Amino acid sequence: QARLMESGGGLVQPGGSLRLACAGSASSFNFNFYTTTWYRQAIGKQRELVASITPGGGTTYAASVTGRFTISRENAVYLQMNDLKPDATAVYSCDAENLAGFNYWGQGTQVTVSS
Repeated sequence: QARLMESGGGLVQPGGSLRLACAGSASSFNFNFYTTTWYRQAIGKQRELVASITPGGGTTYAASVTGRFTISRENAVYLQMNDLKPDATAVYSCDAENLAGFNYWGQGTQVTVSS
């Protein structure tokens, strides 16, 4: 079964940037056929949608990240995060779903924003 793998997390100071990547475990995984969504979940909080990109390239962002985060897609799906704030500290995970309802997800990558 295809799975997703997130990478790019780490420790960054407030105001810094990180670029997360969501890749398929199989080289044949084609993100062009999936709506791919980045979620994050902080300790003690519910999971929230951060950004999403459709097969047609349409994008959606949480209000809290609009203007600072950018989702994009090539052979993987990326989340460029700029001007990071401490409240962005969370586990970030990606999820991909196609029109047939097949859904794949990864284990997540930790992002910590702290001075």
